[in-house]
Amino acid sequence: MSEKLMAKVKEVREGSIAEEAGIVPGDIIYKINGEILHDILEYKFLTADEELELEIIKENGDVEIISIVNEEYEDLGIVFENPLIDRARFCSNKCIFCFIDQLPKNMRKSLYFKDDDSRLSFLQGNYVTLTNMSEQDIDRIIRFRLSPINISVHTTNPELRVKMLGNPRAAKIMDQMTKLARNNIMMNVQIVLCRHINDGQELDRTLDDLSSLHPWVHSISVVPVGITSHRHNLYKLEPYDGEASKAVIEQVEKWQKKFMERFHSRIVFLADEFYILASRPIPPFDHYEGFPQIENGVGLIASMQEEFRQGIARLGEKLTIPHRYVSIATGVSAKPFIETLCAQLESVVEGLKVTVYAIRNEFFGENVTVAGLVTGQDILRQLKGKDLGEQLFIPITMLRKDENVFLDDVTTEQLEKELHTKIVAVENNGFEFIEKVAGLKDFDWMEV
Repeated sequence: MSEKLMAKVKEVREGSIAEEAGIVPGDIIYKINGEILHDILEYKFLTADEELELEIIKENGDVEIISIVNEEYEDLGIVFENPLIDRARFCSNKCIFCFIDQLPKNMRKSLYFKDDDSRLSFLQGNYVTLTNMSEQDIDRIIRFRLSPINISVHTTNPELRVKMLGNPRAAKIMDQMTKLARNNIMMNVQIVLCRHINDGQELDRTLDDLSSLHPWVHSISVVPVGITSHRHNLYKLEPYDGEASKAVIEQVEKWQKKFMERFHSRIVFLADEFYILASRPIPPFDHYEGFPQIENGVGLIASMQEEFRQGIARLGEKLTIPHRYVSIATGVSAKPFIETLCAQLESVVEGLKVTVYAIRNEFFGENVTVAGLVTGQDILRQLKGKDLGEQLFIPITMLRKDENVFLDDVTTEQLEKELHTKIVAVENNGFEFIEKVAGLKDFDWMEV
């Protein structure tokens, strides 16, 4: 039996259907209702039936058949050693704007892995180009109803897309997306905008083409290309400045107006970074229509601003707390916004003093200004020796998911030791920001 077919059980949740059926860690789920299990998507699809027959290979090699009746269609409660069951699919593109190609050397190996896996798109929200997929892979998306799926399009011009992605299979993107749309698969689309390459008239063409697939193209995000100082021997790219960002905003606003008239939806949304670069106000909360691409940096500020506004209103009268001094480390682009929130918070919480530090990105280069790419060593280098108060707050996006580790492998524990203060990560949530920064431990927002 191939190793890739082995869906080995790591954990069985207590009180779950799997526990009641006698499945234990170390078991291998080989077949479900007679079909060999290849990956996590097949597992989710095949276990959606009410009546299940699982062929289990025990650790001693014995084969056991387990029948399950799942009238409530509950999750079986199985955690696999490999969450995908199969290997993640490697990206074969050679994108001219690839951020991974711009990483410095000698970072941990996992950071250099380029995935282009539709399963990770469905499960974790990753963006895929579809260039690494066969017709059979597209058919699997349709069969398993993998919707929504997040797609990196960048341009619908076939020749230009081949050039930008460095892959001849990139030309058929509209055919692939049309097939998905005809089969009612919802798509969220990303455009990484490269100055003088896929902006201007090319962006107009792309937005026009993609809008023809609405409502199945549910949303489109336009984000500026990230450029580090490690682009040695790579395609020459020019960063967006204030004037260029202003032109992009005005261009996209025209499309938003047109789409609102046709579809009653803006469909296309710009990353916050464009507004910051152009020194333009961030659009209001309602502009983002439910924030379909907030994880892509689209509407993060508007969302947090609205939550913060509601949180301040719920605090009611001015609070007085014992003297509290804390600090916040963030990216260069976010500093003015965070300072505005802190000034408002200080005005209603007497006794609170907050200092905000913008961390210059010396690790990736000062063109990179977003908080999520700030490294531990840059924080340490720029804040060491400063009086940071009781706590230093950082946005949780600086850390690896579910770990207290920065991109450069510096840990929060190392920073605490060097900076002599407690490091606290904060979600992009206005309520949590107020609660943690002001020290309102266990504040019950539902009661106010």
